[in-house]
Amino acid sequence: MGETERALEQQLWDLVYAYDAAFDRAAQEAGLTAAQACLLTCLSQGSCTMGDLATELVCDASNITQLVGRLEARGLVTRDPDPDDRRARRVSITAAGRRQRRAIERVFTFPAERIGRLSAAEQRQLRELLAKVMAV
Repeated sequence: MGETERALEQQLWDLVYAYDAAFDRAAQEAGLTAAQACLLTCLSQGSCTMGDLATELVCDASNITQLVGRLEARGLVTRDPDPDDRRARRVSITAAGRRQRRAIERVFTFPAERIGRLSAAEQRQLRELLAKVMAV
């Protein structure tokens, strides 16, 4: 690996670290852990099974059970039997959970702040480069 590649790899690590740290701070300001905030984000698109959440969050099922239990105790999510599979449980975000998620979004300004430093042309270029880097 050449010097340019090493420098770029370090910049990517720095970006990931800064993004994660900013998200963690936003979650903490809302009284949540980053994992709880991520779970609420997943549910903002609709209900999911516990298994789907584990897959989406790359997390062990027992961790999802604990996260959901804590959020349910706070009234931020509900857990109900899945109508299509009685063995599964569906998790849904509540109105209070949506308010909590919006509170995180208001505080988590890192992406908009960083992207706002770029001109419209630079934003398009970055979007294209990231799409190329992330292509499977």
